[in-house]
Amino acid sequence: MSLIYPNIVPENNLRLPDALTIKHGPAALLARFIIESDKVLRAAGIHLRLRTDFDTLAEINEEQVRAGTWYPLVDMFNPRLTDVSAENAFWLTGEDDKGEIVCTQAARIYYWPDTNFAEQAVAMVYGRDEGQPCIITAEAAKTVTGIVQCNGATWIRPDYRRRGISALLPRICRAYAPSRWPIDWVIAIIKAAHFDNKIAYGWGVSHFSSSLWFPERDYGELVLAYTPREDVFAELETYLATDLSDSSGAKFAARSVPSFLAQEVINTSPDGVRQGSSKRS
Repeated sequence: MSLIYPNIVPENNLRLPDALTIKHGPAALLARFIIESDKVLRAAGIHLRLRTDFDTLAEINEEQVRAGTWYPLVDMFNPRLTDVSAENAFWLTGEDDKGEIVCTQAARIYYWPDTNFAEQAVAMVYGRDEGQPCIITAEAAKTVTGIVQCNGATWIRPDYRRRGISALLPRICRAYAPSRWPIDWVIAIIKAAHFDNKIAYGWGVSHFSSSLWFPERDYGELVLAYTPREDVFAELETYLATDLSDSSGAKFAARSVPSFLAQEVINTSPDGVRQGSSKRS
């Protein structure tokens, strides 16, 4: 069985609205969310594009790691270490009026009809499953199965932080991916500290499950953040009616509000805490 769910692959580096062809999900909601997101960010001087050239993402990451503004890519998004491609992933860029990339966010789509996150976590984090150590106590890890979207590779250039962009980018990915794939879950692997200090609440995630440990990586304790399909659409509706209700782009142009996601996190989601809750144990 192919592990890639058939989908329409758009041309690389299109304006995000131009790359949208809705085959799945609630069409009116997804189209409106993408259009409104594009509108408010353009008003704030940020132009969204959809990319599939992961070599370019890896190059940008390496450059920003050297500059001290980003962490190394998680292996699931690194084309030199795994099978990430235009058929199973995409990434977004926000560009300023000069065409310079000022922010990124990526999503990887996994087709797991006969497996689950618990069985696939090693391959995700290390790029390939070669028996690397992994300790999973998150109860939700075996629940996440089917067609799964994993968000990550979030970066915002320092002069664009504190604008709320970090809260919008993962939601745009959650609106775009269901148009191409019949997503069952959206997940992210996050640092436990981002849950404990409430930063994770800004990303539109509904459930958390702990813990995950990858001894050969220096991530420390991780938490699975996970959101079922129905919750994804309900949360997008709410965000449209609140944060995207002002089409002037003022919210995303201002620098007065601290960003929820102004740094790279390892994005994925479930619960080793209280199942289906916003608390963890």
